[in-house]
Amino acid sequence: MLATLTSGRFSSEDWIYERKLDGERCLAFKQGGRVKLYSRNRKPLNAAYPELVEALEGQGADGFVVDGEVVAFEGNKTSFSRLQRRIHVEDPERARRSGVPVYYYLFDLLYAYGYDVTRVPLRHRKALLKRLLDYEDPLRFLPHRNRDGERYYEEACRRGWEGVIAKRADGPYAHRRSPDWLKFKCAREQELVIGGFTEPRGSRRGLGALLVGYYEGEELRYAGKVGTGFDDRTLEKLVGILMEIEVDENPFGAADISEKGVHWVEPLLVAQVGFTEWTPDNRLRHPRYLGLRRDKRPREVRREVAEGRRDRPG
Repeated sequence: MLATLTSGRFSSEDWIYERKLDGERCLAFKQGGRVKLYSRNRKPLNAAYPELVEALEGQGADGFVVDGEVVAFEGNKTSFSRLQRRIHVEDPERARRSGVPVYYYLFDLLYAYGYDVTRVPLRHRKALLKRLLDYEDPLRFLPHRNRDGERYYEEACRRGWEGVIAKRADGPYAHRRSPDWLKFKCAREQELVIGGFTEPRGSRRGLGALLVGYYEGEELRYAGKVGTGFDDRTLEKLVGILMEIEVDENPFGAADISEKGVHWVEPLLVAQVGFTEWTPDNRLRHPRYLGLRRDKRPREVRREVAEGRRDRPG
């Protein structure tokens, strides 16, 4: 289940409010004592997060499916950039040696002891989830606030969090994006497809900037270039990956891109990008690279447009 972005903030006794975490969405399946972790587009995650597998296999409960977010911290804030050192690791021992501890924040329950609970109201699903497992690091239960969504949103922004997720308290679990889950974002960021890169200039190594876009129908629309947010290690790693999928044709179609030293790539990779706003001509203002995502298909990437204000949530 995925949340819908909204520009409105509201408080309602019919909704609950959770902290928005900046990590990797993860579904955990346990059956017969064995655990399998998957991203939201069903990529296996066991190798990247072996300590989470062990923690779940050590639980007494069995026959369940839980939903949550895997995070790494930078201070007291979740950091998608720091999590990058774990996301693409395919060797469990290398993951353990990465020096980046991860935590699995659980917030929903789909199956319990083999029974489908997706139609059970959310507030009851969370109560079942809290009783299902023993929560010791790296497993953590994600608490929520009742009713006072606007105050919690203001608190989240003061603390430098990503924002708040508002969820309809009596809603079922839907396997799609739904208006029953809403995103109150403090910072602006979204996934964008990489369609090319420029050559580095001066003393910079690897690449200069990423050329990114989003799909509108079948067409990949150009959204601008992202030239900040990289360290040397990231630049070298990225250019190695991108050169393997280099192509001759501009994937942005009719877009007139006047950058020099451009290398086009097949639009197979999705980047998380932060920015201040969209310009009138649908370009990113002050974009910064946050990391690669493996939990979303490029064709699913659309420009996120916030719904209007919801003064009276129904």
